[in-house]
Amino acid sequence: MKHAKGTFNVKITPEKVDNIAAQTATVGRNSIEKQLEGAIVGVSHAEMLWSGDPSTSGAYVAIEKVIGSLDGREGTFMLMHSAVMNRGTPEDWQIRVIPDSGTGELAGISGKLSIEISGGKHSYDFAYELP
Repeated sequence: MKHAKGTFNVKITPEKVDNIAAQTATVGRNSIEKQLEGAIVGVSHAEMLWSGDPSTSGAYVAIEKVIGSLDGREGTFMLMHSAVMNRGTPEDWQIRVIPDSGTGELAGISGKLSIEISGGKHSYDFAYELP
């Protein structure tokens, strides 16, 4: 298993929730754009659904497409996010590669990514395998 590390800038934009049932609950939708640096050089685009208050308790799911290079290999791959926030403490935060989503030189990629947020700065550690 290889490890790719780096940083990223993120822009989160609230989007309209179209589903009537979601509008009556505490549910939101965001589009997310990232600029990645380090072992991953490129951009990503994600769609997120969330419920609750992320600063206290809630949950989110997201699908993210990463476009660029990983340790010099060009292509794309998809990530699936899920997490629960319990009274300000993250629980069960998982970000993993969606199987068979890699393209180009990243075809066959698998792995898990972790994110750290410290002092308003975002960094990642991506444990991955390629055939």
